[in-house]
Amino acid sequence: MTPERKQRLLSVLNKRQGDITVVLENVFDPHNVSAVMRTCDAVGVQDIYVLNTKIPRHKKWGAKSSSSAAGWLSVHQYDNAEECFTELRKYYSRIITTHLSSDAVSLHSIDLTLSTALVFGNEHEGVSEEIRNLADGNFIIPQVGIIRSLNISVACAVTLYEAFRQKNNAGHYDRPGLGEDRMKELMDQWELNEK
Repeated sequence: MTPERKQRLLSVLNKRQGDITVVLENVFDPHNVSAVMRTCDAVGVQDIYVLNTKIPRHKKWGAKSSSSAAGWLSVHQYDNAEECFTELRKYYSRIITTHLSSDAVSLHSIDLTLSTALVFGNEHEGVSEEIRNLADGNFIIPQVGIIRSLNISVACAVTLYEAFRQKNNAGHYDRPGLGEDRMKELMDQWELNEK
């Protein structure tokens, strides 16, 4: 690996954020999962949780959509919601779902500089009632159109870029967002990716 490439990897690693994650519940289309991964990489989200309780685990992601983003992320797959949420609660102080409900708050009124897991549901039914019951609340992406829903990957991108805006304004990208041990572990993995 060239010194320039190593410096590029270190620069990206220093911007990774350990206090925000995405959870995808039963997202059918692997291309949607891959598109979300690409956005996660773009805004420095290192961990992504893929929860499949009603569909089989994905064996591979849509390579064209992800541009190999999966190789730079830590992807955690679960087939049990309680186990997934137990793990999430170890690292994130709140879990919120995107769901159109009377108690949902606007994305723009959420403080995304706080430790947060963002849950997105599948293409047909959204976030399930089981998952909403395990979460701490719901949010919606403000819209003024007739349909009032977005493709899963678009909804995730809109949300993550709002988080990016808030975190960037708060200076989160000016300092490493992961602990030293985690950064070393990831750098070792990334160097292997390069071989």
